[in-house]
Amino acid sequence: MPKITFLPVNQTFEVSEGETILDVAINNDVPLQHACGGFCACTTCHVYVKSGGQSLSPMEEDEIERIASVYEKKPESRLGCQTKVMSGDVVVEIVNVDA
Repeated sequence: MPKITFLPVNQTFEVSEGETILDVAINNDVPLQHACGGFCACTTCHVYVKSGGQSLSPMEEDEIERIASVYEKKPESRLGCQTKVMSGDVVVEIVNVDA
């Protein structure tokens, strides 16, 4: 079973194939913001994929359009609500940690 590690909180969890980064965070009380409730209507669940990007679902058009407006966007930027873990381990960094 794949695992996902959230930085900077250093928490690791097993992930079911097809589960979104945001779903894993919510189910495990990881402080990943999600103002729109996971409907790709905002960018508060913005994360940087530090490793394992090849184990994630590809970006679809809605995410590509939304991520274009992200402040502090990097090539490894993804939206947690749209990004599914498909196989293999992943490490992501939460951009806006909700303390």
